[in-house]
Amino acid sequence: MGKHIHKLSAAGLLVTLGIIFGDIGTSPLYVLKAIVGNDPINSRDIIGAISAIFWTLTLQTTIKYVIIMLRADNKGEGGIFSLYTLIRKTKIKWLLFPAIIGGSTLLADGIITPPISVSSAIEGLIVINPDIPIIPIVIVIITILFGLQQFGTKLIGRFFGPVMFIWFTMLGILGGIQLGTNLNVLSAFNPYHAYELLMNHKQGFLILGAVFLCTTGAEALYSDLGHCGKENIRVSWIFVKIMLLLNYFGQGAWLISHEGKTLASMGITNPFYAIMPQWFLPFGIGIATLAAVVASQALISGSFTLINEAIRLNFWPKVKIKYPTELKGQLYIPSLNWMLWAGCIFIVWKFREEGSSGMEAAYGLAIVMTMLMTTTLLNFYMILKRYNKFLIIALISTYSIIEISFLIANLHKFADGGYITLMIAILLMITMFTWYFARKIRNRYLVFVKLSDYLPVLEDLSRDLSVPKYATNLVYLTSADHRTEIESKIMYSILNKQPKRADIYWFVHVHVVDEPYTMEYRVNEFIHDDVIRIDFRLGFRVAPRISLMFKKVVEDMVKNKEVDVTSRYASLNKNNIIGDFRFILIEKFISYDNDLPFYEKWILDSYNILKKMGLSEEKAFGLDSSSVTIESFPLLITAPKEICLTRVD
Repeated sequence: MGKHIHKLSAAGLLVTLGIIFGDIGTSPLYVLKAIVGNDPINSRDIIGAISAIFWTLTLQTTIKYVIIMLRADNKGEGGIFSLYTLIRKTKIKWLLFPAIIGGSTLLADGIITPPISVSSAIEGLIVINPDIPIIPIVIVIITILFGLQQFGTKLIGRFFGPVMFIWFTMLGILGGIQLGTNLNVLSAFNPYHAYELLMNHKQGFLILGAVFLCTTGAEALYSDLGHCGKENIRVSWIFVKIMLLLNYFGQGAWLISHEGKTLASMGITNPFYAIMPQWFLPFGIGIATLAAVVASQALISGSFTLINEAIRLNFWPKVKIKYPTELKGQLYIPSLNWMLWAGCIFIVWKFREEGSSGMEAAYGLAIVMTMLMTTTLLNFYMILKRYNKFLIIALISTYSIIEISFLIANLHKFADGGYITLMIAILLMITMFTWYFARKIRNRYLVFVKLSDYLPVLEDLSRDLSVPKYATNLVYLTSADHRTEIESKIMYSILNKQPKRADIYWFVHVHVVDEPYTMEYRVNEFIHDDVIRIDFRLGFRVAPRISLMFKKVVEDMVKNKEVDVTSRYASLNKNNIIGDFRFILIEKFISYDNDLPFYEKWILDSYNILKKMGLSEEKAFGLDSSSVTIESFPLLITAPKEICLTRVD
């Protein structure tokens, strides 16, 4: 996306409708259907439900996310991992837990949004013909959607905004027509009716689990902040909220006019389609299906961005990432794409009998946990930014109470299907925690030495003609944060494993910073034209294409006459031929001599399995495998026990 999209404009508002509001915008398809269920329609309960929906959208979506959370941006980027990078400078280590839990539950939510949105839309066909097979149609649409991801959304993305504008306009018009038949439903603005619903409904407090479905897309407003900018989101939300409320109030008015009846007794599967004129149904179903596809696309794209950030923050194994278009932030992660597809198909199959009604039971539990984790991190962000402490206490207390209430209400769905998204989220959490802590364990035992102690011998080696030349330019990727240090294994590789003579030794380090799109580098020349270190500072949303970046740095240094990379072989030097570059990657493995605690051994064993499933280091850094050598070294974490041998003659 170009920077102009972030500025408040008509084009920006239209793009925002297509990217940001898909999930929350399709909620009228299933919210009131979930609240009413199979019970006889009761006007008091309906007005209470509409009141609860209005105040949930106001308190949770408008105030928390649109007004407060959009302020917590990281250089214009949002989302729980962006928020975490803003506050991890506080050095409070346990904040890692809400960040990973929130990211995992948000990703799990991405697996159920496409099935429930598409199923709810397609089920409108039952109104036209009850014998139409819904499940195969849903599976085909979802499969096509995921199959198109590899081509990017540049072409179809331009239609997302107009589609969602038509969708929201349709919501408002249909709801407004019904609202005109019964204005008594406007009393739902009084919050007392929401309180009355919780006190008198047969499910009592637990009805909040169904009400919560109206705000499940609120987290996406914050996660996709970087695509459109906060001003476009805030202004377009005014239009979106009005249209949503008109539709909810319109559905409520229609339901009240059929008091005492059940949806089933009227042959109605969904009040959303019941408020449509019969002649308009095919058009309404078509527009609803397109809106569901847009909502699904937004969540899939958001999942790609989330995993890309997780990789940069060392929360996820390195996997193949493709860039199908030149649009900023446009990613395609094949492994994640097909994992999400498999999850969606499983959800459709699991609830094939109940349809979207069954999926509603699995929906909400994961996303309310994401919201709670976001609130936890928001607390520390406000402290870091020195907000008034009484304001912090008031806001955090209010939203903790609201979200814990929603969590408790959603927990009763656990046995009915909520366990599915929770199990998916737990698997994702285990993966992230394992990857993060395994790297911590390994890095804790890396041995670093002072580079200055080895400079004389490196200089001598590069000039020692008795040693066969290994490469003209020898490049090592180092994890040493301090530029004066280097891993002992790297020096062992150069000097001991096989003496490697090179004309220039390059040490390259990549440091992921807390800003999203930083792209900087620093050069330290320890010995002119002999030992050089390059430090890249890359944002957590920047792909580490080290091969291209390193080439650009070398070109700049050659242009500034800081280094001469011409081959030192006489015949090649005479003809100005560029010398070869050889990359060495040090692969560290756990030695069998180690005596580790059980939990650390389990974490490291799991890490090795995940690593084999992910990308190799050279592919992850975008290196040409033909110019890369991988050397394996044992990582000796604990000193081996003394071996007692007796010599006998």
